[in-house]
Amino acid sequence: MMRRFAQFFSVSVLAASAIASVSAPAQANVVVVLNSGDATISLLDQTTHQPINTFSVGKEPHHLMATPDNKSLIVASATGNQLLFLDPKTGQVQRQIRNIVDPYQIGFSPDQKWFVSTGLRLDRVDIYTYNGNDLTLSKRVPLAKTPSHIAFDAGSTTAFITQQGSDEISAIDLATQQVKWTLPVGKLPAGIMMTPDNKYLLVGIMGSDYVQVIDWRTQKLVKQIRTGVGAHNFRALGDKRFVYVSNRVANTISVVDMQTLENVGTIKVPGGPDCMEVTEDGKTLWVTLRWIKKVAVIDIASKSVTKVIPVGRSPHGIYFYNRAPDA
Repeated sequence: MMRRFAQFFSVSVLAASAIASVSAPAQANVVVVLNSGDATISLLDQTTHQPINTFSVGKEPHHLMATPDNKSLIVASATGNQLLFLDPKTGQVQRQIRNIVDPYQIGFSPDQKWFVSTGLRLDRVDIYTYNGNDLTLSKRVPLAKTPSHIAFDAGSTTAFITQQGSDEISAIDLATQQVKWTLPVGKLPAGIMMTPDNKYLLVGIMGSDYVQVIDWRTQKLVKQIRTGVGAHNFRALGDKRFVYVSNRVANTISVVDMQTLENVGTIKVPGGPDCMEVTEDGKTLWVTLRWIKKVAVIDIASKSVTKVIPVGRSPHGIYFYNRAPDA
């Protein structure tokens, strides 16, 4: 069985017609936006805010991330059952891997040994080995209901998975690929991240208005940080202190101090703010607006929206190459 999966997950070259539909921009400051409702990707010019191209991909592209070597950007198409690899600087299609079933959220362990994919509609987590190029399925781990987002500890021992349908998070031991523990955390847990000191997990409680702070070593709920209704996802500023939290229902983005575990600021962003990206200089925040088919550009210093750019339906993941670190 594993050999069959290894064959399926070997590199496949994208059909020539699909590659031809994407013209590579000359510049390397491209913003990649996943339009999950349209099954398309929008490419925007980060400087001029003008559209460059829009092209079709597999159904429900929700999340994306760069490979550890930053040579490719992986787009996960959940219903399309595939991973699409793009040039992270231009958005040009490089290749695709088919038969990756239901990849909703994806993540590499810090040691780059494991690639983890949550199956939102299939109630499972797939764990793959990664050799720097190819993926081989190692284990499918069933979970209770609607596994969503992923975080890892700094030592790459554990993957933490939020489960929106059962209001829990589960810790999976990456060595044994067994569930170590499961903890109730609040209604509809979504985004999850580890603090830079590897001490706490932060979980966006989408069914309420707060971020749950968890001591993952003792499985204790430490604190609730009030942010806004629909607390959903995270994007660190890159200074190892502040992190942004998108509150989809409240139409705000909160600024959380990860040292004091306090909400220290609010940005008003109408339209259902979702996934976020920060420029390398730490001056600009980009955010997808899930309900209104647009992307907002925010000046971090003034906490104000400076531009709103039309994209496709239900924009979700967003990425650009000249980005701030993830912590």
